[in-house]
Amino acid sequence: MSSDSLPSEHAVAAVLPSIDDALAFVREHAGDARLSTGELLIEHAQGTVTLVGALNLDPPTVLAAALFNIAPHLDDPETMLEARFGPEVTKLVFDVRKLLRLGTVSLRAAQVAATGAGHDTQSERRAQVESLRKMLLAFAQDIRVVLIRLASRVQSLRYYAAAKITPAPAVSSETLEIYAPLANRLGIWQLKWELEDLAFRFEEPATYKRIAKLLDEKRVERESYVSEAIARLKREIAAAQIHAEVSGRPKHIYSIWKKMRGKDLDFSELYDVRAFRVIVPDIKDCYTVLGIVHNLWQPVPKEFDDYISRPKPNGYRSLHTVVIGDDGRAFEVQIRTQEMHRFAEYGVAAHWRYKEAGSRGYGGQFSASGSYDEKIAWLRQLLAWKDDVADGRQPWEQLRQTTLDDDHIYVLTPQARVIALPIGATPLDFAYHLHSELGHRCRGARVDGAMVPLNTALRNGQTVEVVTVKEGGPSRDWLNLQLGYLQSSRARQKVRAWFNAIDAQENIANGRAMVEKTLQREGRTSVSLDQLAVRLGFKTPDELFAVVGKEEFSLRSVEQALHDAPAAEPQVETPEQLTKRASGTNVAHGASSGVLVVGVDALLTQLARCCRPAPPDDICGFVTRGKGMSIHRSDCPTFLRMAHRSPERVLQTTWSADVMGGRGKSVYPVDISIEASDRQGLLRDISEVFAREKMNVIGVKTQSRRNAAYMMFTVEVSSSAQIQRACLLLGEVSGVVRAARKG
Repeated sequence: MSSDSLPSEHAVAAVLPSIDDALAFVREHAGDARLSTGELLIEHAQGTVTLVGALNLDPPTVLAAALFNIAPHLDDPETMLEARFGPEVTKLVFDVRKLLRLGTVSLRAAQVAATGAGHDTQSERRAQVESLRKMLLAFAQDIRVVLIRLASRVQSLRYYAAAKITPAPAVSSETLEIYAPLANRLGIWQLKWELEDLAFRFEEPATYKRIAKLLDEKRVERESYVSEAIARLKREIAAAQIHAEVSGRPKHIYSIWKKMRGKDLDFSELYDVRAFRVIVPDIKDCYTVLGIVHNLWQPVPKEFDDYISRPKPNGYRSLHTVVIGDDGRAFEVQIRTQEMHRFAEYGVAAHWRYKEAGSRGYGGQFSASGSYDEKIAWLRQLLAWKDDVADGRQPWEQLRQTTLDDDHIYVLTPQARVIALPIGATPLDFAYHLHSELGHRCRGARVDGAMVPLNTALRNGQTVEVVTVKEGGPSRDWLNLQLGYLQSSRARQKVRAWFNAIDAQENIANGRAMVEKTLQREGRTSVSLDQLAVRLGFKTPDELFAVVGKEEFSLRSVEQALHDAPAAEPQVETPEQLTKRASGTNVAHGASSGVLVVGVDALLTQLARCCRPAPPDDICGFVTRGKGMSIHRSDCPTFLRMAHRSPERVLQTTWSADVMGGRGKSVYPVDISIEASDRQGLLRDISEVFAREKMNVIGVKTQSRRNAAYMMFTVEVSSSAQIQRACLLLGEVSGVVRAARKG
């Protein structure tokens, strides 16, 4: 292929600075700077470059591996790096920096899960660790970023080992739980084994040294024997005219320990400390080679597994046999075709699926999901194919366009807990995922420390903090799909449930007002509401109010029930009798109003609905015909008219000392009139004010004319001071023009 036919970006890549230029750039700007591990920055860059180079990655990746740690030491890193090394290298550098930031909180999240509440903390921990692995992959828009991060971690562990420094426990745990499994899934065996062994060396030093000593005692003898056995087997296979690849299977300390623990074996019982694998062209060659192996060495009958004729449930196929060598010690041989080998390495039965399942994995169980497995397998194929392509361009073109998102994003709480959300999720989705009440009271959010709108789409790896109010509810705008506040159907369902509950409360309040008005019109205000509801077929008065408020139950039925019921009104003395009995300064208490009537014993009182008095309003009493005395505010226009016509019916009244001293438990209905510019959510915002002030709404009337809303709320209060405060707060609601007590 001529240079003219190459894509433009390859032409750019051809003139990229060399790795020596990149290391010189690091040396110039880093000087003697050290990383948080204590390692010289330039030495870390050189080691990481060597590791990345061994993976046969493309030049931009190798340059980024050298440069990503120098960014904090540059005045304007993005400009400087792009001018010197180009946009692709610069983007890789900053993507690796983002991944490093996630690494600082990743294990802390797993530790939170391990120590959190719940009866199954181990299950929660495993779920958190798995979410972290997926988050790290999904966060990297380019898989090369993950490979650089893995190489960097290997280099850090090498430094700790060479300098004989024991890292923080979080480093080794994070490596074993996050980074080594990622390297395993991607098929980066060189990095996987080294990550595991070095991390295990720091996490379990005594166990590591014990196994290492057992291996070292016979290492030279063992390696020599395996080499001779492989050469002998190759000769016999060649004599049978079979083309085969025969190789030793190095057993690393961490994998030996896992098998000892998973199968509850002693070191001496492990057959595959010495092992090799034979790969042949077809199935019949597998059985031919098996015969050759059994002819050369004595087989162990109970240690033979034919996974070709009886594949494992996950589809894995191979022949496994254990034989006794000439020295009397056992070793394992695996025999498979090229196709079986590729399937085991890249297919849905990839080795990591049962290895990572822990001790369960050795029983053939595994843990992974189909679509995610396919993406992992595809990436592993790309990584393997790159070695078979002469110029290395085609696979890397595909890798640049391949991401590992699994239809979710992964974000963090301030406590570093990983939360999986659907793609496009917002801070509101995040809040509702944590708790319904948190979502209802959410009024803002900080993402990575900066305030953002609630409909901001979150990205992988961001830390989200919710800003809430003490009390409140959602906005109906949150249900508007075009505004993009909620992407999760579960969160939208919670918002709808909240509004359904509010609507139910409003229906009950409206229904109560309508029933009470009917009782007043029929002169039956003393009727028991519980008995009335039962008579009409409802368990509670609220059930009656709800259907009346929704206009699903006719008030005519209420009227009929009242007519059918016996009268229950109390007998009240006539005004003439009241006048005769008035004497001295005796004091009579109102039934439940907290009102005192001077000079009258046992007088029934009721609060007038026209002005709805409440303590400490100035009040006067007016004797009615047949209904005792009604209590009015002194400035009530209705009272003033009646007093002018019948001054002999006016009695001196005052609130009781308990009520005036705030010791009474009575509440008083008052009417609050509101005029406002009509808008969506106005009724909800006004209701929130009443809820915060703990004022029970027992009646609502609304009317809209020419974009103006006129509302009348009947609320229960304990004093007029509560009314004044509520009116002040209502005046601050957006769109409210006037809020005042009626009358």
